[in-house]
Amino acid sequence: MIQEKIGEALGLEKAAQKAVEDLDSRGLLKTEQMKKLSKMKDEASQQEQEMQQLVEDLVESDGFDQSTIEEKAEETAEKASKIMETYLGDEPDTQEALEFLCLAEGAEVTHYEVLNSISKQVKNKKFGTRVISILKEEKAHLELCTKLAKSNAASE
Repeated sequence: MIQEKIGEALGLEKAAQKAVEDLDSRGLLKTEQMKKLSKMKDEASQQEQEMQQLVEDLVESDGFDQSTIEEKAEETAEKASKIMETYLGDEPDTQEALEFLCLAEGAEVTHYEVLNSISKQVKNKKFGTRVISILKEEKAHLELCTKLAKSNAASE
């Protein structure tokens, strides 16, 4: 199960970055929102790289199967993209875009909470430490998205 959860977390990292790019390219994010979200997107990219490195370490230290994790990551990223399209519908607006990002960040927080709770099953102690660090960042991302959504709603 832990390999699947790692794959899901990786897939959500990829999907979050793609969502910010897609929403921005559709003109759904305002310039001031995008400035804040681009920092979040950069942090997600860094988290993805760190998780990829941890996966490589776990393949060596714990005998994890990298292809299982990668397959789950791709499957999760695809599902998240489909969820975004369904959520946004045919004529999305800025508020829906921001609320979707809240939904996506909430999913990431949940997945890292689960990973944190089962990280003791992993021999490599660096894994648990990094999961806690990413979880803290993900909570900040959720707070940022929520703040942007509330601010946007109040200004309309």
